[in-house]
Amino acid sequence: MTLTKADFAEQVFDELGFIKREAHEIVECFLEAIKDWLEQGESVKLSGFGKFTLRDKSGRPGRNPKTGETVPISPRRVVTFKVSPKLKAQLGQAESIHHDPMNINLKGRALRWMN
Repeated sequence: MTLTKADFAEQVFDELGFIKREAHEIVECFLEAIKDWLEQGESVKLSGFGKFTLRDKSGRPGRNPKTGETVPISPRRVVTFKVSPKLKAQLGQAESIHHDPMNINLKGRALRWMN
C-alpha cells in the first residue's frame, strides 16, 4: 500500500483533530516547505526520520533496451533520501511485527510506528 497526500492529511485530521481542510493545508505547506528548501540547494533533515538532499548527476551513455542502441542520458538533478539510524532501527524491529502501515503516531517529534 502506498501512502498518498490524502492519506497523510487524513492521519493528521484523525490524530490532531484539525478540520479536514486544515489538515490538507498543513500537509501541503509541509511538503511545499521541503520542496522550497531543496530548490534553494539546501538539505532537509527531519530529526529521527531522515535527510532529503538534492544531487547533481552527470550525463552518461545509456542503452535502449529494445534496440540495444546507445543513447545519451542528460545531466539532471535528483532528490535523494537517507533514512536516519533511529528510524532504520525502528523499521528493522517492525519487520517482525505485523501492523497496519497507516498506523502512524503524529504526536511524537517524528513519524513513529505505533505497536
